Amino acid sequence: MKALITRRSIIIMSAAFIIALIAIISVNVFTSSGPVSGFANTVTRPVRTLASTVARTFETIFSAIYRYQELENRNEELLRTIARLEANSREAEALAEENERLRAMLEFRELRGGYTSIMATLVSWNADNWSKSFVINRGYTNSDIARGMPVATEYGVLIGQVSEVGANTSTVITVLDTTFSAAVFIGGDGSDDSDGTATVKGDFVHMRNNLLILDHIDDDLVVNPDAIIVTSGLGGVFPNGLVVGEVERVFNHTSGIGRYATVRPLRDIDTVNNVFIITDFEEQD
Repeated sequence: MKALITRRSIIIMSAAFIIALIAIISVNVFTSSGPVSGFANTVTRPVRTLASTVARTFETIFSAIYRYQELENRNEELLRTIARLEANSREAEALAEENERLRAMLEFRELRGGYTSIMATLVSWNADNWSKSFVINRGYTNSDIARGMPVATEYGVLIGQVSEVGANTSTVITVLDTTFSAAVFIGGDGSDDSDGTATVKGDFVHMRNNLLILDHIDDDLVVNPDAIIVTSGLGGVFPNGLVVGEVERVFNHTSGIGRYATVRPLRDIDTVNNVFIITDFEEQD
């Protein structure tokens, strides 16, 4: 578009210059009074009129070209400003998320007064189709963690359990891993008669769909979809009240005896970055 305007401008400017030059020569040649000059003025009037029209047209086009260039420069400036604002917005969002994460961590420590915990950062995921585990930056030389300790998020959501402890790193199996299991309450924290007990565990078939299995459900317990599953604290492996997930669907066993359910973790395990290793807690009676 810009190139087209430039080519047309050159042509119009050239034509305007030629016509204006003819008009100026005509006027200067026939400046004296008399019949001849009157006749010359009459003859050259259309040329002079055309020259004036072309000049005005040229001025209009030149102004349009100038405004176009001005708008183009302004548009580029606005695009740069928008890019800066978007970058600032992303930075502000990242800072807000970081502040929220740190605030939640502090709340976790304050509200869970019965827990002693240390924070760890995920280093890598284990590339194994038969398990679901990751490595953290804590080991026996830089912390007091030990095999079997619960691992949770800053919001009290159970992520998994320490399975191996090395010098500077350790392995955590997630709740989706086939070797994971925990005693849980269905629908509450065990303080109500409507709360029932069961066992939640990893399952190889369902692990691919990010689901766990809820098994050994009390026969007289009504289990509805979206029911919240929390650790019961029974057995002393996990503290009471860590959220595991929510019920997705309930099934009857193929044997016809008992029921089981699929459970979706409350936290997307694949997005975990920082976790808490619970090193000590008050056991449930």
